[in-house]
Amino acid sequence: MTIAIKIGFLDDDPVVDENGGFAGRGAGGAIAGRLFTIFPEAVLVGPQDRQVGAITMRTLQHLDPRRDLIINLDVLDSIGLFQRLHRGGAEPRILNIQWLPPSHFHHKVNFAAMGLSFALFPTLCSGERTAGEVSEIVRRWTIPPLAHQARIGWFHPGIRDDLLRPHTEPDVPVVLYPAIHLVDSKKPKIFLKVVRDVASRMPLKMEARLAQRDLASVMAMKMSNPRWAKVSPLFGEKEEYWESLSHATAFLATAHEEAYGMEYLEALLAGAVGIFPHQPWAAHLVPAFYPYLYATEDQAADMLQEVLSDPAAARKAVDDSAGGSLKDWILANHTRAEGNEALRAQIADWFPEVG
Repeated sequence: MTIAIKIGFLDDDPVVDENGGFAGRGAGGAIAGRLFTIFPEAVLVGPQDRQVGAITMRTLQHLDPRRDLIINLDVLDSIGLFQRLHRGGAEPRILNIQWLPPSHFHHKVNFAAMGLSFALFPTLCSGERTAGEVSEIVRRWTIPPLAHQARIGWFHPGIRDDLLRPHTEPDVPVVLYPAIHLVDSKKPKIFLKVVRDVASRMPLKMEARLAQRDLASVMAMKMSNPRWAKVSPLFGEKEEYWESLSHATAFLATAHEEAYGMEYLEALLAGAVGIFPHQPWAAHLVPAFYPYLYATEDQAADMLQEVLSDPAAARKAVDDSAGGSLKDWILANHTRAEGNEALRAQIADWFPEVG
């Protein structure tokens, strides 16, 4: 039995770079990488059969629909995937990984396609809240006989800290844009508006690292216009990414919804103080009495100014909210190893032949 991992459906970005790393995929790429850690003999579904670094790529034509398990991170394509593999009469094994919140999509066609996909194929979600959204999509967008057969599970992705660098405070405080995309759900306009407000009150720098397709957008040009702003492509290596995080003073989260929030946890671990919207997804990431949760844009600006003006005091406040150390709290509550084991165990439960 071969385990085949499929990503890359809704855009034309390359799936892997020339070294076999996942190119510009954000949390989706991170989850795919972890699947390869859990299942080291897995292959990647791609446009041709080839070896890219340590990644073996196989086309759908060279997979056996009777034996192989396809783990699909593109759930909108699972029905089409089934139809392509079912042409010879086989019953393909397909597992959905839902790593984005379903609310990321907006069109009724997408919701209908997701509802069928979630109902027809086992779906493993990145976080309990995403699993709740998936269950609601199934209930609202499919007929009862299909909805009743849905198999939905979830896991906490967890976080790594092996590449963590010692934090170094810059001479001029640095604010991170904590995402790689400028989609509406991330609310980059609010981010820029708040940072502009604070920049009018005090010196600061803003840094954003974006996926290639976002760099050419109108929003990216607006974001790079201020003299204190730096907008660049994504890092090629994880080590560069963690080195950059180690110099960040703060980040401002403006997303309305997140499936999990890996990028935010990484930035917090690296010593950046996070200013979050007062939303359920954000409250899940941090201790109960975390001091920087805002309800309005004005509050966000005031909190950001406070953090940038006295980062040491801000870090003490977030450590106090965690009962001593925010880093220790994150590692205790977002354990990567437990997330990997939960993911592996659920897949083995649904597909016992995986072992």
